[in-house]
Amino acid sequence: MKKSRTSGPKLFGEEQLFFTLPLDYKPRPPAGFDPERIILARGSLATTERARFVEGIIRLYPEASVVERLDLSHNRIDLKEPNRLKFFALGKRTLVFGEHKSAVRKSEEDGNTCPNYWHFSPYGFCYYGCKYCYLAGTKTVWHSPTVKIFLNLDEMIEKMDKTAAQLSAPTAFYLGKLQDGLALDPLTGYSRMLVPFFAKHEFARQVILTKSVDVEALLTLDHRGHTILSWSVNPPEIVSRFEENTPQIEERISAMKRCAEMGYPVRAVMMPIIPVPGWLEIYPAFVKSLLSEVNLSRLTLGSICIYDNARNLMDMRLGRDNAISKGLQDKSIGADGRQRYPAILRIKLYRQIIRIVRALRLDLEIALCLEEPGVWKELALTRSQGRCNCVL
Repeated sequence: MKKSRTSGPKLFGEEQLFFTLPLDYKPRPPAGFDPERIILARGSLATTERARFVEGIIRLYPEASVVERLDLSHNRIDLKEPNRLKFFALGKRTLVFGEHKSAVRKSEEDGNTCPNYWHFSPYGFCYYGCKYCYLAGTKTVWHSPTVKIFLNLDEMIEKMDKTAAQLSAPTAFYLGKLQDGLALDPLTGYSRMLVPFFAKHEFARQVILTKSVDVEALLTLDHRGHTILSWSVNPPEIVSRFEENTPQIEERISAMKRCAEMGYPVRAVMMPIIPVPGWLEIYPAFVKSLLSEVNLSRLTLGSICIYDNARNLMDMRLGRDNAISKGLQDKSIGADGRQRYPAILRIKLYRQIIRIVRALRLDLEIALCLEEPGVWKELALTRSQGRCNCVL
């Protein structure tokens, strides 16, 4: 085992700031996550610092089996379960420690209006049980759907520092593209490293997307407005039906309010909007409630946009004729390889919500996620194109 460094990378030119794993943090088990197996993949024990950090989390789960696979990368863990539904269920109960050497990247979306943005991955996947999970269809998750914690946090921070400095302009780094941005924070305490880093940086900014309500740590940190918090939201009727093992929407709204009161810029992403029976009453009522409770700085809307593998998994869980899949057709696969509802239905969904928003908050910026140019134009939102949730 290599010896750990006495300090992490020195950043911001002459300023003496150091970032390592939060070894003085006492980990707590997140609600809803109780792993049965913990796997130590490549890099888990590469330094004494990492070994101490991992050991502190392992102690929280004395009933879990611990397996060392230091020869394997985090995305090569074979769960050895032929049944696809059981395979994913097992993955949600498996915690993998490792390192992610390309954790800071720029997205490469093609075939839609996504502006492409910088994102980073201190975690991989999550333990929530959303039936429509788009991550389930991505290549890495499809083959290894485990919950991952990456330990090379210092390298990620150093990479973001250098990237933002080279760009020499305020630059968002998004935490939430390939994971839930906060769900595992009670275990890791990573927010105690990340929020101060972004707070002190001239150019780097953090945008987090989450369903988590564990915000106690955030409320005590000096963020200077450089960390933007965004919650995935949907009406309670949708959450209870399709978002298993996630915090209730009332809890999310409470967390949003608390963070807004502490000066964090707070956004919401309403996605996927699902046309269940009664949606014309359900969604307007929820939008009114949300806007009356939280002073949002931006609202991003999106419908279901799902890869074939994720669609098949969803249909296994819910049945082929489920409320989400009814409007999806195989021939409707878009230029980016995702299945969507027909544009006419998406426009109808968005328009009803936008109408309510405009009546209540004329100043609120509204954007669309992973949409096509024609939809933006039809809704008169082209001026907001490229200003969706993941960017500044």
